[in-house]
Amino acid sequence: MVTMSTKANLIITIFLLSFHIRFGLSSIFTISNNCPQTIWPATLSGAGTPQLPTTELGLNPGQTIQLTAPQGWSGRIWARTECEFNDAGIGNCETGDCGGMLKCNGLGPLPPATLFEITLGKGDEDDFYDISVVDGYNLPMAAAPTVVTTNNSCVATECIVDLNSGCPRELQVEGNGKNGIGVVACKSACEVFGLEKYCCNGNSANPTTCQPSFYSAFFKSACPKAYSYAFDDATSIFTCKASNYEITFCPTINGLRKSNGIPTNQSAQEQDNGDKHEQMASGANALIFPSFFYLIFLTLSL
Repeated sequence: MVTMSTKANLIITIFLLSFHIRFGLSSIFTISNNCPQTIWPATLSGAGTPQLPTTELGLNPGQTIQLTAPQGWSGRIWARTECEFNDAGIGNCETGDCGGMLKCNGLGPLPPATLFEITLGKGDEDDFYDISVVDGYNLPMAAAPTVVTTNNSCVATECIVDLNSGCPRELQVEGNGKNGIGVVACKSACEVFGLEKYCCNGNSANPTTCQPSFYSAFFKSACPKAYSYAFDDATSIFTCKASNYEITFCPTINGLRKSNGIPTNQSAQEQDNGDKHEQMASGANALIFPSFFYLIFLTLSL
């Protein structure tokens, strides 16, 4: 015979399971490499949030990985290029290097590097996200919320232009990797000159005294949705509540098309199948609460 205590525990378990499925207790970052070369994705967690596991292998062209982050997580995601590591995981990367380690272990990228930055909301709080070239640029990137859990107007953000090809000479980083010699990254003016007006520090540590510069305007004109300097908030930060974010490096290379402003490398048929899959997922979510009450009814009938 099932006791009332057992029934109560079952009801609580069913409720928590339903709540987890409906509202989500974590978010997934789907990271795709659409570049013609291997990249090494990396993450840096903000203060008070756990470090995320990162693939220990390079992400080859066309490959995708997924990372799971808990509610409230904040941090950065970027890609390293032209990396070589020994069996102990020690080496270096031409761009985006994190202390010469395969596993960054809490170390951030050596500028310049294109960054995806996000703070995941807790409960029903919104997520805040952006793409930043404040610390410079190494690869084109796009980011889009793809599984939206609220009715918010969620949009993709991107910096998809090859800034290396037009980078001002004084900001250029020349490479000598196996892909040949050339400009492999574009530094920020702050890194090159170290002046307060470029770094937005000292006497320029506020929006009034720190204004866009010639150099930040170069980044902003090419990537209008991306952060170009420290106080570029108005046109660069976005809010949403999503359980999945797709982060694509080199989104316009290798035949990647764009649909409704959101990057995708799927064919039209694959996209249609994906839309159907999302519709099915939405339908499944709609059925969760009726199912929840039905399960409670069955439990009470025991």
